[in-house]
Amino acid sequence: MKKIKIAGVPEHFNLPWHLCIENGEFEEAGIDLQWTDVPEGTGKMCQMLRDGETDIAVILTEGIVKDINAGNPSKIVQVYVESPLIWGIHVDAKSNYQSLSDLENTKVAISRMGSGSHLMAIVNAQNQGWKTDDLQFEIVNTIDGAVDALSGGKADYFMWEKFMTKPLVDNGTFRRIADCPTPWPCFVIAVRNEILEKHPHTIELILEIINTTTEEFKDIPSINRTLSERFNQKTEDIDAWLSQTHWSQTTISHETLNKIQNQLFDLSLIDKKSTFVEIVHGF
Repeated sequence: MKKIKIAGVPEHFNLPWHLCIENGEFEEAGIDLQWTDVPEGTGKMCQMLRDGETDIAVILTEGIVKDINAGNPSKIVQVYVESPLIWGIHVDAKSNYQSLSDLENTKVAISRMGSGSHLMAIVNAQNQGWKTDDLQFEIVNTIDGAVDALSGGKADYFMWEKFMTKPLVDNGTFRRIADCPTPWPCFVIAVRNEILEKHPHTIELILEIINTTTEEFKDIPSINRTLSERFNQKTEDIDAWLSQTHWSQTTISHETLNKIQNQLFDLSLIDKKSTFVEIVHGF
């Protein structure tokens, strides 16, 4: 049995992995796939890949592209979710902020530097014509940390996936004042180079198993109810999320990678652009 460690956020996007693990599909293929939930998100998973704490990460595209560019010894093997991530821009429900323009020159809560919440705060600022150099950050690690920071006045707004944050909007903790979709596919699967060199066949098998599940995922009977129960979501919100979420079974394109690197470079988040083969592994 080949032991492989994998990490991802504890969010609805990753239910296909859990179903495959629970159904014993990896085990049948001789793979002991050990999943770790990482509520801190992409910045933490980049560090885990660097430190060898995980072999695979299901990770935000812009975050891992930036980190591979900065020397993370990993490669993207495939796009996992093709559709954009819809980042909700949230404020404390009791705050006086009413519109996106009110948030210029205020402090944004982020999980950590290099995380999706950090990078997308900069993308959002550029979209709004704000000075990205003037952005102020408060590191909060997790969504619970963001709740504390916004309610305690340590930060003014927080960007996180719209549907996962909606229960906090529904219960009056947060108020969502705008959305900011990523201009590229949101999640990719990244693997440490050492694992790709030593166990390429195992990684191919893992991709084959997960791709079979994601292709059929929306057709699973009552999948909306399963998601609703597991992730504390209203069924109508899950239905809306499912309608706009599209999993992928293919590699990232040259065009998409160029678009991401160009935007990261323009925002001074990377100081050079890597080649396609430096970032992407092809089987």
